[in-house]
Amino acid sequence: MEKTAGKRTVHSSQRQGAAKFLALPLIIWLAVFVIVPLFLVCCYGFTAEGADGTLHFSFENFARFTEPIYVKIMVRSLKIALISTVICLVLGYPAAYIMSRSSSKIRTLIILLILMPMWMNFMLRIHAWLTLLENGGLINTLLAAMGLEKVEFLGSEGAVVLGMVYNFLPFMIMSIYMVLLKLDNSLLEAAYDLGATPVQRFIKIIIPFSVPGILSGISMVFVPSVTTFAISQYFSNGTVRLIGDTIEKQFGAANNWNFGAAISIVVMVIVMLSMFAINKVDDGDIGERKMII
Repeated sequence: MEKTAGKRTVHSSQRQGAAKFLALPLIIWLAVFVIVPLFLVCCYGFTAEGADGTLHFSFENFARFTEPIYVKIMVRSLKIALISTVICLVLGYPAAYIMSRSSSKIRTLIILLILMPMWMNFMLRIHAWLTLLENGGLINTLLAAMGLEKVEFLGSEGAVVLGMVYNFLPFMIMSIYMVLLKLDNSLLEAAYDLGATPVQRFIKIIIPFSVPGILSGISMVFVPSVTTFAISQYFSNGTVRLIGDTIEKQFGAANNWNFGAAISIVVMVIVMLSMFAINKVDDGDIGERKMII
């Protein structure tokens, strides 16, 4: 017995040692590309240049962010990100549901059509849309050929929302689809045998089951929508300024890394709070489903 227990202890320690060794590359990666950059951002954000040219600890950069112009930009960014997320959910959920209920051949074709644009370069996709929507683009050229007036598509918040929905919609669709694909058809059959209508089955079974996919899709759309800057710059011609544009400008043209880092920290905190709230909702929903089962 003692020998057996000793062997188990040795094997257990060996497995733990092997697990630590295998995790070493990940730990190094996180340290170099996550912890160190985050530490540098915090160093820049919480320091300011004094009159003598030396850096000192200060909340000056965060105080500047409370100015009305930056608060307005932050509110606009959250508003556009929220609108884009809602539109992606409204469009993405039916697409994901249809995919999960389709045959394997049709499902594969739909997935291919959704993912094909994602295989192209991000900027290439943006310029493709600009070719269609700009004043001398394909759509306005066709309108002019038909004797109609040209339409100003670009330069508005609506154009920015269009760009975000186009680029981030696949993330919403695939997140919901991967969850709906695991739905046990026996649950729907049991509900049918008990007299549930299609609407009742959809509301009582399908939607609650797909909540984790919905929350995952929301996080995958909302977070990049808040922080993006390329989409707003190209689709609004620089007229719709978002928080991502502000951060990019501070690290670029303005060469004010301290203020740019402070804004990045504020946005990071907002994103982390949003993710925390989403996880709380997800955990609560899982608990409710277990109680129902």
